Amino acid sequence: MIQRIQSVYLLLVAILLVVALCLPVGQFIGPDGIAAHVFKPLGVTLADGNFQSTWGLFGILLLSAIIALCTIFLFRNRMLQVRMTVFGSLLLIGYYIAFFAFMFILKNDLNAMAFQLGWALCLPAVCIILNYLAFRAIYRDELMVKAADRLR
Repeated sequence: MIQRIQSVYLLLVAILLVVALCLPVGQFIGPDGIAAHVFKPLGVTLADGNFQSTWGLFGILLLSAIIALCTIFLFRNRMLQVRMTVFGSLLLIGYYIAFFAFMFILKNDLNAMAFQLGWALCLPAVCIILNYLAFRAIYRDELMVKAADRLR
């Protein structure tokens, strides 16, 4: 049911996560001060053309996008919809933990002096906020249905 506000929130979450899959989340700055390596969720493109995979980040974002999209169609089972929304938010928090782990490991491996964050790194945080708003709307619907059942 797309006319409910939580469906709009969850659709926005899915769209933003797909956008986050495609955009670089940062760059490693080499010792000479030039951006040498581009860090995307699928992996790091090295300056010499090689590729070092970080497929775990890509998998977490893809799974979160699929969960958000599937959660829209669970409107008949609101408590499952609530659980799936919370699970999606926990996955996105796990994404940030995995991202920082990959960043520190790759920074040492690539002998980079610094890491410059990209704006696409804030998209999962926006998705966490939208998941929270969807959670509140779904739970409000559940409370309204329970109140209507008490009146019968």
